[in-house]
Amino acid sequence: MAKIILTHEVEGLGSPGDVLEVKDGYARNYLVPRNLAAPWTKGAAKQIATMRRATKAREMASVEDALAAKERLADKVVQVQAKAGAGGRLFGTVTTDDVARAVQAATGLELDKRKIDLKERIKTTGEYALQAKLHDSVVATVTIEVVAE
Repeated sequence: MAKIILTHEVEGLGSPGDVLEVKDGYARNYLVPRNLAAPWTKGAAKQIATMRRATKAREMASVEDALAAKERLADKVVQVQAKAGAGGRLFGTVTTDDVARAVQAATGLELDKRKIDLKERIKTTGEYALQAKLHDSVVATVTIEVVAE
């Protein structure tokens, strides 16, 4: 078993700063080469503290704030403009960064683009429902409407 520190969120495993023991092959062949984790060392405590502070700064301050933000997003349709061709087909795709910027422009809420879940690539105009993790226990549904520029 290898002792590692997660540097990014890995679904089903943990969040940044978590110290875990995983199988050697999983750490050596998957997590470390993709920069999802780093090998644990004695000097890693400082790195863990820095990652946790950065994560806390990006998260909503409390569950109450996250619930209030969820209420503000519940009945709002956010427009995302993208270049589109004939038939509503986009030139490229809509990214989580595009969604986060559009939500901030429309509502004033700052969403972390890494916490927005695009289940599939958005390649056409239309309306889509996305999930955004606002807090550990609060997930909001963000409705976006992709329109042509």
